[in-house]
Amino acid sequence: MKNKTIVFIVVLGALAIVMNGAFYELNEGRQAIITQFGKPIGEPVTEAGLHYKKPFIQEVRFVDKRILSWDGYPNQIPTKDKKYIKVDTTARWKVVDALKFIQTVRNESGAKARLDAILDSATRDVISNHNLVECVRNSNSILQKIDEEKAIIAKLKAEGKPVIEEGVSGEIEKIAVGRENLSEMIVKSAEIELQAFGIELIDVQLRRISYEKSVESKVYERMTSERQRVAQKIRSIGQGEKAKIEGRLARDLREIKSQAYKEAQILRGRGEAKALKIYAKSLSKDPDFYQFTKTMEVYRNSLNEDTKFIMSSDGELFKFFKKIN
Repeated sequence: MKNKTIVFIVVLGALAIVMNGAFYELNEGRQAIITQFGKPIGEPVTEAGLHYKKPFIQEVRFVDKRILSWDGYPNQIPTKDKKYIKVDTTARWKVVDALKFIQTVRNESGAKARLDAILDSATRDVISNHNLVECVRNSNSILQKIDEEKAIIAKLKAEGKPVIEEGVSGEIEKIAVGRENLSEMIVKSAEIELQAFGIELIDVQLRRISYEKSVESKVYERMTSERQRVAQKIRSIGQGEKAKIEGRLARDLREIKSQAYKEAQILRGRGEAKALKIYAKSLSKDPDFYQFTKTMEVYRNSLNEDTKFIMSSDGELFKFFKKIN
């Protein structure tokens, strides 16, 4: 009885081992290739769930069927107009033929190595056959905006208003292809080679484009020069407006002084006329009193406590002193 129990346990364990090697679980987002003695057999299994395979002689190779990403290394590439730029690219891809994928690149690491070589080469070919402006711009909307600004500036100048032109003074090159179309050209160039590996290339994007250091310094110098030109023009317009304001202030001040002087002279004339009228009236009534008051004014204005001189009281000036004595 004891021997039967041991045999039963051994058989049960062997059966468990066999059953464990006979079934495998396939998750969502993955697909499987069955290999027998290292050789793929049958079609890829794409339906998620529990699946059967022959134990011991068959193995399962799992392949991702989701959309995967690829990030390239920034490469220095010369453009058609001899501008050296660093281009950083990224792409999305997926496995569409798992059997071919396993037979050629074996796994994702091998696939990424192939993507590195093919996409870098395609990117270099496309970029080097086009000017820099095609890589950094996607439309000619900037030219339309410049034309609109020029029309507004021309209108303001015609109205005699001060204008500050802050736009780019140099000539803007018109694009014929554009950045998005360059990405599509890279995809078309690379996808033919990638089909041989069971890979579908979904898209490629120029994630970042930067100038090589020597070119970058020249660009910064140009930007600095452009801003200095605008600043100088703003200062020049400011000086012109300052001169206009100071001129208006001087003119207004002269007008105010002139008007005030005019009114003062009118008032002065009226006062003097009134005073003369009063003097004339008083003189006509008592000429001796008028002579006396005028003489007293002369005394007050010409004599003080420090005045020392010798004159005869017989003189006309001191005739009133004589009468007092």
